[in-house]
Amino acid sequence: MSQTERNEFTRWDGIKESLFRLTALKLLPGRWFNPALPDKAALTPAGEVPTLEIVSHCWKYSEFQLYQLSSLVNYPPTTLKVVHTVFYSEEDADTVRVLDFFRGQSIPNVRWNFQALPKEQLFRRAIGRNRAAKASQADWVWFTDCDVVFHQGALDALAAQLKGRQEYLVYPQQMMATDLLPKDDPLIVEAKRHPRLMELDMNRFSVRKFTRATGPIQIAHGDVARACGYCETLSMYQKTMSRWAKCYEDRAFRWLLGTQGVPVEVPNVLFIRHAEKGRYQQGSQISVLRKTIRRVKSALIGR
Repeated sequence: MSQTERNEFTRWDGIKESLFRLTALKLLPGRWFNPALPDKAALTPAGEVPTLEIVSHCWKYSEFQLYQLSSLVNYPPTTLKVVHTVFYSEEDADTVRVLDFFRGQSIPNVRWNFQALPKEQLFRRAIGRNRAAKASQADWVWFTDCDVVFHQGALDALAAQLKGRQEYLVYPQQMMATDLLPKDDPLIVEAKRHPRLMELDMNRFSVRKFTRATGPIQIAHGDVARACGYCETLSMYQKTMSRWAKCYEDRAFRWLLGTQGVPVEVPNVLFIRHAEKGRYQQGSQISVLRKTIRRVKSALIGR
């Protein structure tokens, strides 16, 4: 049994995490807690054909994972080599069926890397991200979510931005996002029928601007990923969970690198926004509360 499997997140860990977010993230330099961070000048620039590892997690979001993987089949990169890593649980039968379908798809410049985890590890996204970061051989690593889609030309445009670049972290300065979709929206319902290649109607999407490398658009330099992992030095974010954890570690990752990220121009990165959170138990108090919060935030600030 690995160290991660032995360490479970406790109530005391939750208190420490809250104190950490309220104090350290605001008062202390993150680099104090990240001694392995290399100098920018030492980062290896990507060559003419960069390699990119895309890392996503899927727990009861098979309909969105289907769109993401379909986009790599429908619009494979021509100037970039991609390894697509998906962390999932064997207990999630719908996601297993989707991944089994794509295992049979042989796509130029794309290699599938689907990795099963015990659900308790899957529920803390930093565990899988850290594992992928340390093992990656790519020039750059894109930590994303399964409801992000790489539409026509997105990855080739990213390749042009990454060549020769020496930055710790970059991010698309805009995405194309849907409205907050209910569970009976045809976009969601159609993707639940059975695994197959799916397309998206671009008329459903509008521009959203970003000012920092938030959770699903964190693109880290490969040398940084291998040296530092993903919040590897923050033990609270490497402990297993009994349910899906709120992803506070995204902010901690930027703090450890000492940057909000550098914006780059990448068109046609799509974001499927949805009101129902499949990763939470449906009908539970936390599910109802989070759905209400999402709808209020969407109405007030479009998030």
